[in-house]
Amino acid sequence: MNLAWRYETRALLTLALPMIAGNIAWSAIAATDLLLLGWLGTDAVAAGALAINLFAAMLIFGMGLVTAAAPLIAEERGRRRHSVRDVRRTVHQTLRAALIFAVPAWVILWQCEGILRAMGQDASLAQKAGELMHGLQWALLPFLGFSTLRNFISALERPIWAVIIMLCAIPFNILMGWVLIFGHLGLPAMGILGAGLASTFSSSFLFFALLFVILRDRGFRRYRLLGHFWKRDKERLRAIWRLGLPIAVMLGLESAVFNASALLMGLLGRETLAAHAVAIQIASLLFMVPMGMGQAATVRVGLAHGRRDKAAIARSGWLSLMIGVGFAFIAAALLVIFPRSLIAIFLDVQDPANSRTIALAVTFLGVAALFQLVDATQAVGAGVLRGIRDTKIPMVFALIGYWIIGIGVGAFLAFPLRLGGLGIWIGLASGLSVVAVLLVIRWTRREKLGLLSH
Repeated sequence: MNLAWRYETRALLTLALPMIAGNIAWSAIAATDLLLLGWLGTDAVAAGALAINLFAAMLIFGMGLVTAAAPLIAEERGRRRHSVRDVRRTVHQTLRAALIFAVPAWVILWQCEGILRAMGQDASLAQKAGELMHGLQWALLPFLGFSTLRNFISALERPIWAVIIMLCAIPFNILMGWVLIFGHLGLPAMGILGAGLASTFSSSFLFFALLFVILRDRGFRRYRLLGHFWKRDKERLRAIWRLGLPIAVMLGLESAVFNASALLMGLLGRETLAAHAVAIQIASLLFMVPMGMGQAATVRVGLAHGRRDKAAIARSGWLSLMIGVGFAFIAAALLVIFPRSLIAIFLDVQDPANSRTIALAVTFLGVAALFQLVDATQAVGAGVLRGIRDTKIPMVFALIGYWIIGIGVGAFLAFPLRLGGLGIWIGLASGLSVVAVLLVIRWTRREKLGLLSH
């Protein structure tokens, strides 16, 4: 391996490892929310799942929008290493875009109960979900603000502070839930509403803690992020929407296809749905690694793109794909060799009552081994293309792969061909495979045609 490849490997891994750790920490925060709801009973968990799924749809879309900050800042730093004003402009307008998105999203989320009733959900669960949402929905803006600041420090190749703050947020989230749900430290018990408010306070903690660090740290302080904050900048705001909206749609399509698969699983019975939920949780946790690699790839490719260094762009892109897919092979091996051990984290494998659910979950994890390989490829591939501001065509690929292929094949195999839950998982893997192949082909074509720095 020559010097340039060794340097890029070190730089990429130095950036990616904290981002992976941050993704895992965020998953842990989400897991504590479900744990706290579990203490309120089964109905609270069911209602919480309904509310959280609706909230997550909005959150993921918004996160896609503010992701535009990372490639824009990285490109500017690649062009002018010590640029301050343009980096600050991007952060300001990304926060403004988050606010513009949050206002109509809040209006929609406030109607959570009515939306769930219209979807045919149980009336009592819809009512409880609506109550939780009235506390949870306000977490949207501070978390998008935190995501923007996280993208800012990641593009500066100093992501570790976001990891530290997310790790601190885990016990903070548990404390706020314990206080607000059950009524401690002199506060009244708010029940399921308190669970939603706890998440809002935790998201606010994430945002203000990271903002405090940025304002105090010498390396970040020179950007003076609060300076001229309310100054209008239509040109940069349009750039954020032009780059971020296709990312938001792509992530939204991916999230929605998994929600749709859960609804299809529900038509096949509780055991199938439970097995699907366990398998998805395991696959999602492993996915945090290629997801972080894709985020790091966006920055490294963006820096090279700003320098108009085609060789460095290609090197960063291919190296990111190789590392991401290399980990996926390890993850796939774990799923094939140790499925029951992984399932035992969620279910009692010794209980005869769980035998059918466990057998289904083992089958699903077999498909998830392939699932990991293609999901890693599409996650890193999308990140690499974002680094060169290529987001519109990948959005089209997502529509074709996730919905036309993924849901179409899955539903056909599950129902007319009567493969059940296995058919749905094969459909998901097929859709992800199509997206992964299309993204790699696009990256390869852009490299061969010399379009990486355009």
